[in-house]
Amino acid sequence: MRVYTSSRAVPVPTILAESCADGSVRCGVCAHRCLVRPGRRGICGVRENRDGQLVSLAYGGVVALGLDPIEKKPLFHVAPGSTAYSIATAGCPFHCTFCQNWEIAQGPRLGLDLPTRQLSPARVVEEAAAHGAGSIAYTYVEPTVFLEYALDTALLARRAGLRNLFITDGYATPEAVALLAPLLDAANVDLKAFDDAFYRKLCGARLAPVLESIVAMRRAGIWLELTTLIIPGHNDDDRQLRSLARWIVETLGAETPWHVSRFYPNFRMLDVPPTPLETLRRVADLGREAGLNHVYVGNAPELGLEDTHCAGCGLLLIERRAYDVQVRLAPGGSCPGCGRVLAGRALAGPATSPGARSWCG
Repeated sequence: MRVYTSSRAVPVPTILAESCADGSVRCGVCAHRCLVRPGRRGICGVRENRDGQLVSLAYGGVVALGLDPIEKKPLFHVAPGSTAYSIATAGCPFHCTFCQNWEIAQGPRLGLDLPTRQLSPARVVEEAAAHGAGSIAYTYVEPTVFLEYALDTALLARRAGLRNLFITDGYATPEAVALLAPLLDAANVDLKAFDDAFYRKLCGARLAPVLESIVAMRRAGIWLELTTLIIPGHNDDDRQLRSLARWIVETLGAETPWHVSRFYPNFRMLDVPPTPLETLRRVADLGREAGLNHVYVGNAPELGLEDTHCAGCGLLLIERRAYDVQVRLAPGGSCPGCGRVLAGRALAGPATSPGARSWCG
């Protein structure tokens, strides 16, 4: 991920907003549904009421981009071994105390003067194609904060034959999901915990809208993978995680990949130690015991739990060593041993990946 310096974003009208008689505007982009008074901004920090019109201050204002392995998103069942051109603006509807990209996600709320590069949707697609990316990933921060920009870019990307990927906290409203659904190929949703108190205390949000958004995306035909960052003493309770895994199986299906990720101290949670490796092993076991066919452990390469095996016969189908990927699928994305088709998207992709790359220009 690289940060850019240039002009600021140009304000554009918020696509989902309802004006009120007193000049306030109700935002309909995320589940906060902020009532924004004149001259004020919503919780995300990048939507402002200007004379009774809610405008996005994030359109085209890229604060970070990179050419990433798609596995970094993480998306393990979408075009394995390919690269994604990743973009982000500033802002976030959450204020997680453990935020991994807090400088850009929380920058507007903290009053940080973030360096910005102005990129039109057409330019994003051109640069993605020029660098050989198979996808555009809207990531690093919650992408619904730049919904209008993402929609315009995704439409051009689809026309150019590129996939569109959302790496999201899952707080989009049903209206926002409906707008995104025709253009999104896949999403990784950060299901941070299975506890509303956790969301309220540590993220400034609620659990129920996240679950509702996940279900809406699945019903819309978007391929889903879920990620849970395991934070010692906060969301590592076996009973809670077992319930989370069962919810995935019962609501989304056993083929839904679940990425269990190792926590490292960051932002305002510097007093919590990294997740013990034994905890990660235990959580992965809980997921498999609940019936999930594909459970992965991230941020802990020493465990070697990022390979994909056939859910039918157990044959190794995709081997991952960091961002080096070896794909051993038969034509059509099936297991060469038993013929079972691996669930996912665009699985008959490149057989190998050269590893992580980034670009700055």
